[in-house]
Amino acid sequence: MIGPKPKRRTELGLLVFGALLSVSLYVIAELGAKSKIPPHIGPFLGIVLGLSLIAHMANRWLIPQANAVILPLATLLNGIGYVVIARWNPQAAKGQAGWAAIGIGLYILTLLAVRFTRDLERYRYLLLLVGGLLLVAPLFFSPIQGAKLWIHFGGLEFQPVEFSKILLCIFFASYFAANKEMLSIPSARLGNRLVIDPRPLLPILVAWGAAMAVIGLEDDIGFAALLFMLFIGLLWVTTGRVGYLVLGFALFIGGAVLAAHFFGQVHIRVSEWLDPWQTGTNVNSKGVQLREGWFGLGTGGIGGTGLGRDIAAGSIPELTSDMIFAAIGIEMGMIGAIAVVFAFILLVGSGLRVAQNARSDFSRLMATGLTIIIGFQAFFIMAGVVRLLPFTGVTLPFVAYGGSSLLANYVLIALLMRISDEGAQKAQADLASGVIQPGERPMVPA
Repeated sequence: MIGPKPKRRTELGLLVFGALLSVSLYVIAELGAKSKIPPHIGPFLGIVLGLSLIAHMANRWLIPQANAVILPLATLLNGIGYVVIARWNPQAAKGQAGWAAIGIGLYILTLLAVRFTRDLERYRYLLLLVGGLLLVAPLFFSPIQGAKLWIHFGGLEFQPVEFSKILLCIFFASYFAANKEMLSIPSARLGNRLVIDPRPLLPILVAWGAAMAVIGLEDDIGFAALLFMLFIGLLWVTTGRVGYLVLGFALFIGGAVLAAHFFGQVHIRVSEWLDPWQTGTNVNSKGVQLREGWFGLGTGGIGGTGLGRDIAAGSIPELTSDMIFAAIGIEMGMIGAIAVVFAFILLVGSGLRVAQNARSDFSRLMATGLTIIIGFQAFFIMAGVVRLLPFTGVTLPFVAYGGSSLLANYVLIALLMRISDEGAQKAQADLASGVIQPGERPMVPA
């Protein structure tokens, strides 16, 4: 039997490489900006390596057979984001470093709390209730920058929607897994034809519709689009029926047209996207944000202006949060931006591989949903920065400044790693018992 050590050795090597790369980028940025090596480089390297090693040791103890790539990719993206934040907002970088440490702690706590993913399936309605409460909580607080997304007490701000999306993903995965056959096999008669019985779909549509309504009240188009893709993606993966995709995209187009007319925030975002160069009639100052970002990307070109060398980028509003992908493209160029894109592609590919090797339908759907959250959130914000899509303002996972997003994403990858470990253990047990032969893919039980 092949033990877990090769995977963990690979993970350790990738974590060390990612930590050294992040520290190197930090030194280069300091040299470019101040022409001197930062005096605290030793402690900084120790902290970066220390956090990575703590997470690695937890993996060896709690999930020894899990995927070896997911955690290194997440910490590398986190490191790149920290370098950019420290470059433009040193005060915010101190907070981001603290959130990263807490995120690693939450990662370990999640692995300790969720020892078996089937335990989550048993509490799907409780998780739906908690997710719903987190979703509506910001409605009772005053909006920030036009959207009611934050719970805030004094100087402390928190976005509960970041954790709500994970809980809703678990609920959707559990419900679809329990009703897989009824949603995919025609069983109702309409005249002389058998069609899909719509009744099992009604409860989940009600839950999804209520969530979308709340998001509409909060003026958060980014999370609304993300939740829509999560729902339609899981429905399609569950049933394999293309008709659901067609219906989903038709509903999306219709909903987008209505939202653009009746929701002020959506209308502004769409008008910016269609005509980003208007200035006198554009009531949203973030039109300036997008234009400055595009000018900066043009300045960066292929190789970038050099870490720590650009000055003008500091005038872009929300540079280290909404527009951090532009900040990467300016000083690291198209090469740096493509490297970040490929890191997300590898992360999504690893997540889908975890889903492919999951031990149950519920685990498979949950891994798929968690991967959809990471992948589409990254796609929406990067596509918005380069004007492929209307700008949504969601955070770039692990990279952008924001404690709520960072903590939630570390919980998300902990769940993915737990599913990966369970799938690998199941495959090894089947191989040892002769249920499957070497090289053969294990069957996923219902």
